[in-house]
Amino acid sequence: MNKLSQCIAEAVGTFALIFIGIGAINANPGLLGVALAHGLTIAVMISATGHISGGHLNPAVTLGALVGGKIDLGGALRYWVSQLAGATVAAFVCLGLFNRAIVIAGTPQLSGGTSAMAGIVIEAITTFFLVFVVYGTAIDSRAPKIGGLAIGLTIAIGILFAGPLTGGAINPARVFGPALAVSFWDAHYVYWIGPMLGGALAGFVYSKFLLPKT
Repeated sequence: MNKLSQCIAEAVGTFALIFIGIGAINANPGLLGVALAHGLTIAVMISATGHISGGHLNPAVTLGALVGGKIDLGGALRYWVSQLAGATVAAFVCLGLFNRAIVIAGTPQLSGGTSAMAGIVIEAITTFFLVFVVYGTAIDSRAPKIGGLAIGLTIAIGILFAGPLTGGAINPARVFGPALAVSFWDAHYVYWIGPMLGGALAGFVYSKFLLPKT
């Protein structure tokens, strides 16, 4: 698959996640509704883009694939730029459709009782689960062909747990795009350190110990 097609797929898929996510938050459907909106969007967009780019749609997933040797550094850099670009465009579109308060509400942030360190741990663990499931249902050649559904459900359960604590980003792009659109950088580093650590660790564990040796 050519590089441009892969980049377009990553940008469009990540755009959809941020666009639908902020739109769902504007509708105020409650935690379950927000979790399902993000999870279902990931499920359908991975199903639509998996055969083109692998359907990463998340810098932490791409880092996990890089650590496991499933993408090279040049490819990872292209994916990261595409994901962040898609997220940013979506956030600016939502800013035009709604208002700054809604986009800020759609920017994951720590609850009053969650410290930055706790936020990093929560984001790392939930992202570990996500990337572990990506490997187990999409990357591993033995995997059942349910990658999109399983990965989307993992996002949903991650948000159900982490949403009240950290906003349940589980994806640096999900924070970066809205934060850039509204210049809201509160504890932004949490959403890079946590997910990238979790994604890298999952990529290492699965590729090192669980993938069949060739």
